[in-house]
Amino acid sequence: MDWTAEAIERLKALWTEGHSTAEIGRRMGISKNAVVGKAHRLNLSARPSPIRRDATPRPAPAARPARPALVPMQRLVSAPPPRPAAAPAPAPVAVAPVVRSFPAARPRMGARSCCWPLGEPGTPGFHFCGADPMAGKPYCTEHAALAYVKPRDRREDAA
Repeated sequence: MDWTAEAIERLKALWTEGHSTAEIGRRMGISKNAVVGKAHRLNLSARPSPIRRDATPRPAPAARPARPALVPMQRLVSAPPPRPAAAPAPAPVAVAPVVRSFPAARPRMGARSCCWPLGEPGTPGFHFCGADPMAGKPYCTEHAALAYVKPRDRREDAA
């Protein structure tokens, strides 16, 4: 934009009226950033932050009730209260151990078997393929074809 003397005077007038930079830009048909840049170059007075508009102090938060004073631990541990001596102690109850059933660990097949999972993990029929793997791969030929998909050529999509 060419800043003519008339445009500069209009900018200064709208600025002193207190309009926002966005409003000045709308009224002048230019961007907000053009207004900010020209106002900065003209050394116009600084604007208050739109975030901190109210200069009135906020009311203080309600006072919390005072916490009770901490009592030193020595006073609390001074002497245990007396126990009634007439009641015999109850016999300890035997607690049955908790037995958790975990799925059987898969047998170690070594590096010379296909690691493709078959079935649903945690079910009795779950197992691994176990066939001879391809050289340098963890899967057999059949499962490697499923696991390693050749990426499509992006040039096919272009047009």
